[in-house]
Amino acid sequence: MNLNLRHAIRQNVEGNSQDQLRETILDAINKGEEKMLPGLGVLFEVIWENSSEQDKAEMLSTLEDGLK
Repeated sequence: MNLNLRHAIRQNVEGNSQDQLRETILDAINKGEEKMLPGLGVLFEVIWENSSEQDKAEMLSTLEDGLK
């Protein structure tokens, strides 16, 4: 069986409202389950691909600060 995890995750949240997406993210973070990490990764990939260079720089700065 050939499962494209990225595609499946994107299909699962396609068309969701901002509130639904927020709940998905908060649920994944609050549960802290390892199985949720790929989904968060795919969501981050979507954010990254659709961000300006300025937004990317801000995200990297935030990430760097958060990992100190």
